[in-house]
Amino acid sequence: MPPPADLAEQLDPATAALLTVECQQGVVGADSALPELAAQARSSGALHHVARLVAGAHEAGVQVLHAIAERRPDGRGSSSNARLFTAAARLPVQQHSGTTAVRVAPPIEVAGEDLIVRRLHGLSPISGTDVDALLRNLGCRTLVVVGVSANVAIPNAVFDAVNLGYTAVVPRDAIAGVPADYTPAMVRNTLALVATVTTTDEILACWKRPRRVRRA
Repeated sequence: MPPPADLAEQLDPATAALLTVECQQGVVGADSALPELAAQARSSGALHHVARLVAGAHEAGVQVLHAIAERRPDGRGSSSNARLFTAAARLPVQQHSGTTAVRVAPPIEVAGEDLIVRRLHGLSPISGTDVDALLRNLGCRTLVVVGVSANVAIPNAVFDAVNLGYTAVVPRDAIAGVPADYTPAMVRNTLALVATVTTTDEILACWKRPRRVRRA
């Protein structure tokens, strides 16, 4: 069945962008600092679907941005005003700048035209980073948000995108959180109120349609 016409319009490659959130080796990789989250991202198929969406975006000419959370080894400038930050600072695997932990995790493939946005502080992949300015310079109106976690960073990104005037699109099968039953409940009761909730297959079907090419 073809995707709805309004979804296809929202996902026009000329005005849409794909944001992967914390899909880095130290979060969803084999040596994750958060093994329960990493296992869920893989067993649920979310990481596989993220990789499919990235590949589909590359083929369709949709801009891809990768939001990476990291910290300096000395912690300078990093947030410490929430339990999440203090707990993360004690984990055996650290998201240190320049290390393997902050590289985009396989099976996601990074292309030369992708933009990688790194943050040293806060919870949001958008607020306090370069993402908004980059999206506006690219003429983006719709932001597809994928990755982890459904507990914190994904809803944060969706709320920020909506507050900044973007249409947010969330493929429910390309995000993950813990425990497993939290993600569908959060999507149904929270994200569905502010974002277009869809699936990876529906997004890819839209991007396979003939569209005008984004201008550089």
